[in-house]
Amino acid sequence: MANTTFSGPIRSENNVQLVSKTASTGVVHDRTQCSGLKDARRKYLYEAFYQRPGLNAINIIDPDANDATALAVTQAANKNFETLGTNYTTALTTFSATQAGIVMTTATADQDQGILLPHLDTNQTAWSGTKWGTENQVEWECSISLPALDNQKVWAGLKLTNDQLVATDANQMFFKYQTDATNSEAFTDFTKWHFVYSVANTDYISQLPITVAADTQYHFKIEVDSDRKATIYVNGIQYNVTTTAGSTGGTAVTAVQPSKAATKTDALTNDVDLIPYIGIENGAAAAEVLNVHYQSISRNVFE
Repeated sequence: MANTTFSGPIRSENNVQLVSKTASTGVVHDRTQCSGLKDARRKYLYEAFYQRPGLNAINIIDPDANDATALAVTQAANKNFETLGTNYTTALTTFSATQAGIVMTTATADQDQGILLPHLDTNQTAWSGTKWGTENQVEWECSISLPALDNQKVWAGLKLTNDQLVATDANQMFFKYQTDATNSEAFTDFTKWHFVYSVANTDYISQLPITVAADTQYHFKIEVDSDRKATIYVNGIQYNVTTTAGSTGGTAVTAVQPSKAATKTDALTNDVDLIPYIGIENGAAAAEVLNVHYQSISRNVFE
């Protein structure tokens, strides 16, 4: 379609999409952020990391200490997000010189971690003050990349806790990549992205047909519908998910074909509030790096 000029407003009952097409394959990718035009019936949050997240402790200073350095660090810190993890420090989060967003670099011991999460302090931020319940038709997305594939575990999505283990949370939805089963669960293929969801302690692992590559942007999206069933997208392509239970291995799934309905998750447990977590963990005694470009989340204003 050529460029078109309209004399009045464009109307659509089901929003609009920004798409691109891969010339060699003809595959169409949905490049829309935050589900396109904003719906007045929904609440939206978007985090582009205008400030660097730090450990929770840097947000608490002694007003009588007269410590100008500590005050400057606190004033410069991100007010919505913080970091944590084994041996993680505020200095390990930096801004990238070549990419948009933040860089999280772990310390150098085996199982050291860097984890990004909303401030969980009461009334600190709407990212945790607003409840992202399974009944609220939540939509979450993020963009991440890995500068190198060494020996690491990476996870991103909606969980009850910050733990990367599939078995920890009774209810969850998240993407995961790991290079081996050490200090984690066994996957059938450790080169692929996986999507994990759990319903009342029953786990489901989908092995996506996506081989993880270094220096590649991955745009993850999870959408929960009015039946509490979730569908997923990676780089604008919608994928089916498994409804076969299992806490190891992973069931291979495919992209949703044109004119076909997606296989969604089983209905999630009702009225469970989840928290967005993104993290990386060392699989050996060497630092690992994760780039987080942005993330967003939305829900119905009223359930």
